[in-house]
Amino acid sequence: MSDIEPSRQSSGWLTGVREAMPLLGGYIPVAVSFGLISTQAGFSTAETLAISALIYAGASQFLFVGMIASGSPLWLTVAMTLLINVRHVVYAPNIAPWLPQSRWWPWLMHGLTDQVFALAHSRLPQLPASRRVGWFFGAAMLAWLSWIAGSLLGAVAGEWLTSRWPLLGEVMPFALPALFLVLIVPRFTSRRWAAALGVTIAIALLCTLTGLTNIGIPLAAACGALCFYMIRLPETAGPTRGGRP
Repeated sequence: MSDIEPSRQSSGWLTGVREAMPLLGGYIPVAVSFGLISTQAGFSTAETLAISALIYAGASQFLFVGMIASGSPLWLTVAMTLLINVRHVVYAPNIAPWLPQSRWWPWLMHGLTDQVFALAHSRLPQLPASRRVGWFFGAAMLAWLSWIAGSLLGAVAGEWLTSRWPLLGEVMPFALPALFLVLIVPRFTSRRWAAALGVTIAIALLCTLTGLTNIGIPLAAACGALCFYMIRLPETAGPTRGGRP
């Protein structure tokens, strides 16, 4: 595969860095929370940084640390971590049409997170092919480094921060769900997405209230996806008032 010209890449990565900066408001609090939880679970600062640098999977890292700390078998911990990250199988086909040929993509895909995917999915089609590799490198690298830096801050000074500002300790556990909430809120402008997300939320809450927490997430996700595809035909059957399909 041919590479994109280095000069075009360098002109794109600055744009990627600039456009990914708003992600830091969600990344750093969650990373600080992970660093604190990891050290409280018995992991060293070096181990915490290694987890953030190599696994780099947000929710999976919290699960990984919790299961290891509770003495779960390693095979089960790895299996559950991979199960949470199986969503990346859906991400790749959605951005593949916008990826120009380059030998760097296998390495850059380590930086594909939920937030980077959402940003790339909307921005890559708007960029010339010659700048897409550079743009993705800049956005993904900024997100990755900020996650590692936040994890380091949480591991080294997390307890001091929460003792100095107790409210911070109350807010940080909500940082991860808040980060995902920011990603899904814009989808409520679509009737299809609003219905699917509403069904997903309702079933997840119902399972939680009835004690069925183990099957709550997969069941809610499956029902939400089914709802999404069931109402696809009625919504796309004809033009809207604005004349757009």
